[in-house]
Amino acid sequence: MFQKVILASGSPRRRELMTRLGINFQYVTSTAKEDMNPEIPAGDLTIKNAAMKGYDVANIYDEAFIIAADTIVSCEGRIFGKPKSEEDIYDALRFLRGKKHQVTTGVAIINKRAGVCERFHRTTDVYFKNYSDSFIKWYIATEEPLDKAGSYAVQGKGCLMVEKIDGCYDNVVGLPVSELFERLIKFGVRPGGLNAY
Repeated sequence: MFQKVILASGSPRRRELMTRLGINFQYVTSTAKEDMNPEIPAGDLTIKNAAMKGYDVANIYDEAFIIAADTIVSCEGRIFGKPKSEEDIYDALRFLRGKKHQVTTGVAIINKRAGVCERFHRTTDVYFKNYSDSFIKWYIATEEPLDKAGSYAVQGKGCLMVEKIDGCYDNVVGLPVSELFERLIKFGVRPGGLNAY
C-alpha cells in the first residue's frame, strides 16, 4: 500500500538526508513559528517545535505521514537557534569555541487521519577547537552560517571548527535518519521492495 510522505521542511540538508531512506517523499515548508524559550529543556523544546511544524502541514495533508524536525544547539544553559544577524553568529561562535556543546534534534511523525503522533529527540555532543576571532570573521564572510542552528554547518566549512563528535553525525546535520527509518518501518512506511527489517 502506498503511503504518502511529506517532509515539513524547506531545508536542503534535511531533504538530502531524507533521500537516504529510499522512500518517495514530497516537501512542504511549514509556516509555524519556533519557540526559543531557554527555560524549556532542549529535548522538549525541539519536540514541541517539530510537532508545531508537523501539525501546521498536517492540517492541509491529513492523509499523509508528515515528518517534521527542529534542531537547536545548547551550551552551558544557553540555546542557539538560527542567527538573526552577523552579530549573533559572532557571539555564538565565540561562546562555543574550545567547548563541548550539544546538538539536539526533535522529530515528529504525524498522520492525522491515522491518529499517529510519534515524537522523539536525539542529542549529539560536539567539541569545538579553540579557533581565532579572525577565523570567525572569515567564516561569517562565507555566508554559510546565516541560516544554521548554532551558526555553523558541520557538513560544510563548519567542520573546520570541530575537534570531535560523540554521537550521531546526521543528527548534527539536522535529522537522525537511522532512528527515523526504524520508526517509519513500524508504521508500514518503507522503501519499495523492503518487506522486513
